[in-house]
Amino acid sequence: MTDTRFSGKNPVHLLDVARMGAADQAAMAAGVSGPTLMAAAGWAVAREIRARWQRRPVLVLRGPGNNGGDGYVVARLLAKKGWSVRLMGLGDPERLTGDAAVMRDLWRGPEEPLDPSALDSIRCPPDLLVIDALFGAGLARSLEGAALEVITRLTRGVEEGRLTCVAVDMPSGLHGNTGQVLGAAAPCALTVTFFCPKPGHLLLPGRTLLGELVVADIGIPESVLAPLAPDCAANTPGLWRLPQLRVAGHKYQRGHAVVMGGARMTGAARLAARGARRVGAGLLTIACAEEAFALYAGDQPGAMVWSLDRDGDVETLLADRRKSTYLLGPGYGRGSETADLALTLARSGRGLVLDADALSSLSGRLGELREALTGPQAGPQAAPCVVTPHDGEWASLFGGTEAGGGDPSADRLTRARAAARAGGMVVLLKGADTVIAAPDGRAAITANAPPDLATAGSGDVLAGMVTGLLAQGMPAFEAACAGAWLHGAAGQNVGPGLIAEDLPEALPKVLQALDTTG
Repeated sequence: MTDTRFSGKNPVHLLDVARMGAADQAAMAAGVSGPTLMAAAGWAVAREIRARWQRRPVLVLRGPGNNGGDGYVVARLLAKKGWSVRLMGLGDPERLTGDAAVMRDLWRGPEEPLDPSALDSIRCPPDLLVIDALFGAGLARSLEGAALEVITRLTRGVEEGRLTCVAVDMPSGLHGNTGQVLGAAAPCALTVTFFCPKPGHLLLPGRTLLGELVVADIGIPESVLAPLAPDCAANTPGLWRLPQLRVAGHKYQRGHAVVMGGARMTGAARLAARGARRVGAGLLTIACAEEAFALYAGDQPGAMVWSLDRDGDVETLLADRRKSTYLLGPGYGRGSETADLALTLARSGRGLVLDADALSSLSGRLGELREALTGPQAGPQAAPCVVTPHDGEWASLFGGTEAGGGDPSADRLTRARAAARAGGMVVLLKGADTVIAAPDGRAAITANAPPDLATAGSGDVLAGMVTGLLAQGMPAFEAACAGAWLHGAAGQNVGPGLIAEDLPEALPKVLQALDTTG
């Protein structure tokens, strides 16, 4: 999936299907007619097709609603330019109503019933371009009957290299809000959507089926957006602002982060510490048992090391208010002692990132964690807390309705939001489509993570980066979003052969590019 607006300076709002429908209605209330919007949508699709392909045979698959109306427009405009266009419709065209009926009446060519066999190798030309205008983002139930069969055969043709598919709004069979496949969905070379992307354009597996994504302007006024109160966005640099260095600033103003280091798997905490430092934390302390002190002290000259046995216990650390943000989890070890330490840190009112072993150790204790963050023993203001689970850790801490985390089978956006509400904290649900959710309902979907990041220690670096940003004063939601995006950008910068140690070292170039362009 590519689209230049996903790397721009402005937020990219994602509208769910209901809000997108409301945007259409608001545009019409503002004086833009339905047929005008539909004509503009079809024109945008035809324009993008002509910009990428020479004239070739085209088969338009027309659906029973407005997506099918867009299909009529595409067919008419391509035929007008001399393309050989064949149109097949699902359902009786005479039963179409509204704007789709208007576009049906403007189509002067023949229309055939939907015939799945038309996509078989013996019946279609080898360079056939198929325009999927069956359902778009509004589909809410699994495909069936002729629609399922035609999408199944279309998928086979694309996979065999015989057919090329272009989707209008969303590949048919993909849920616009979740990106989940409802029965079947064909891989596309191009998807053209309108006004704003949908969450399903960024969530997996939908994102892998779009091909190139183009978000076309069809005349919906920007003024309709604010009343819709969009609460989901693509995670891009337009969504957050990194801490700005001051000419007269000093290291103490850039925050003092503390990484709790385990005694056995020390690599995780060291990677996290490196990530926190590279992302800009002014000072960093690794707190560990005396037995691991020498190992940590000999690793990073720029990091301080605190022996919990010799220099003072956790309460002594917390007595120093300059140590503003703590990370617990990477390589620390699992068990009740880790859970109790997490609760102690949560009660301190400091910034807190919980990852890995901390999350597993807190299984069944979500209520205690929330109480520690917000209850009477907490500081004067609820501590900014970010948890960074992968799917297994999410299930351990939040899974199931009894924990308030919702249905474990739900899509990742729904699960992240439910967990954030249940825990009263920012949830960074890690994966190829990382979702960040805040307790107030805001969410962001990250789409820049390369598959190279699937390597040991990568998540530890991410946790450290979020910690470093929190220590510099970024709000928890924005710190989590920025950390996830920077993590993906660093992975892209390194590319094949990436190991976790490469990620902190790739950050300076990523940060420099942001400073130069943004």
